Amino acid sequence: MKKLYLLPFLLLLCSLGAIAQPAPTAKTADTAAVKPVVVITHHSIVIGGKTVNYTATAGTLILNNEKGEPIAGFGFVAYTKDGVSDLSKRPVLFGYNGGPGSSSLWLHMGALGPRRVAVNDLSAPTPPPYKVEDNQNSILDVTDIVMIDPIGTGFSHAIGKAQNKDFWGVDQDLRSISNFIKEYITENDRWNSPKYLLGESYGTMRSAGVVNYLQQRLGIAVNGVVLVSSVLDLRQLTFGAGDDISYVMYLPTYAATAYFHKKLPNQPANLPAFLAEVINYAKGAYTTALMLGDKIDAATKNAVAEKLAAYTGLSKDYILKANLRVNEPQFTQELLRDQHLTVGRLDSRFTGINQNLLSENAKFDPQSTAITPAYTASFLNYLYGELKVNKNMYYHISAYNAEGFHWDWQRRGGMWGEGVYPPTTAPDLANAMSRNPNLKVLVFNGYYDLATPFYGTEYTMDHLGLEPEIQKNITMKYFDAGHMMYVHPASLVTFRKDIVDFINSTNP
Repeated sequence: MKKLYLLPFLLLLCSLGAIAQPAPTAKTADTAAVKPVVVITHHSIVIGGKTVNYTATAGTLILNNEKGEPIAGFGFVAYTKDGVSDLSKRPVLFGYNGGPGSSSLWLHMGALGPRRVAVNDLSAPTPPPYKVEDNQNSILDVTDIVMIDPIGTGFSHAIGKAQNKDFWGVDQDLRSISNFIKEYITENDRWNSPKYLLGESYGTMRSAGVVNYLQQRLGIAVNGVVLVSSVLDLRQLTFGAGDDISYVMYLPTYAATAYFHKKLPNQPANLPAFLAEVINYAKGAYTTALMLGDKIDAATKNAVAEKLAAYTGLSKDYILKANLRVNEPQFTQELLRDQHLTVGRLDSRFTGINQNLLSENAKFDPQSTAITPAYTASFLNYLYGELKVNKNMYYHISAYNAEGFHWDWQRRGGMWGEGVYPPTTAPDLANAMSRNPNLKVLVFNGYYDLATPFYGTEYTMDHLGLEPEIQKNITMKYFDAGHMMYVHPASLVTFRKDIVDFINSTNP
């Protein structure tokens, strides 16, 4: 993914806690590794003035192939409310981050779980000690939560004759996550429970494929899907040679970023109204100009450059030198260059020191740099401390350091028949929604998210080819924050409320 120019655009965010042993040797793979490892602890939390007693189960679930052979120790952390006599009335939500190749600790310790990392929004990186506190905005009061770590992350790993690389690909990943969900609901008697998927970043691409796979291949209907900072069609993020779609998708987020940092020549009074204007320009005059390619005339090119300068805070001269096409790393480096600063990719409200004022592209992400140490240290301390996981269990924050990690982006066969397809799961989501008219989708977008721009999500949702009555099943929400909108305190409160309302409205 690094070589595809795509990795800079997708989060190393993903699913959380699972417990698995370090990869066993070949000689012991068929014996020792087939035994699941589970640790159970009991806790309580007060949410909304009410005490919720719950059980935390951290461990591995053994996944078998069609022949009944063990192929993976799948790691997870599950939170289930105590004292529930009728599980058919208690929802269960499966959560994960993205990457691909990241564990789920970010959503786990930032938004969903009963404990969260206390970080200060927009603060610079801080040294330890870090604080973990009760998450008053957890959704545990309304749904059980299962945080999933895909293979190669957390404690999840291949066993038996399988190898980690067998799970590293779009189709391979959605198949294994779907089968994990099937095994979990079987082991825990949750077949009749209302079911929800919540993924962030690449996790949204995963969810779109998983909801269709569960429904079509495994006979499992899902009540609702929550897409957090969504990307279903990776073409929108790649800034591919000769392909102008990325520039159109990113323009509104460039404008929002310039607005936040007060770099616009004329600062608008209302952000949503301003962005509506920019979107109309992006899909109208800007798209038309880019489609002209090398045949654009000088007067039109000059007029477009002036408009882009007014919307992005970049100079007209810079935009002309970029041939009206400024990619995301260029924008994050250029916007505050005169202040010797770089803006964040995951959250462009964040800034960091620009060490090379001659550099064309940003070399790091200030938001990721600011929060990663606190999240990593706090989660591992929580995992081995409060959840009592054996310290010999090595937790992989991501799969990027794993030997041979390489993601297979091709879609092969499946619902479209034979052939090789570009990386998108938008058709999967459209298929699932059309075949299950009761399926609802809630989409969270951050205005300052330069990893998965919100207009790209709007474009995708508007091009699913759905019937009008099915299109109404999609709800879009917007936050004054970035990719991980839950690091913004006010957005975290709304994040919880929107999910709770969504579950209550889709749970019969």
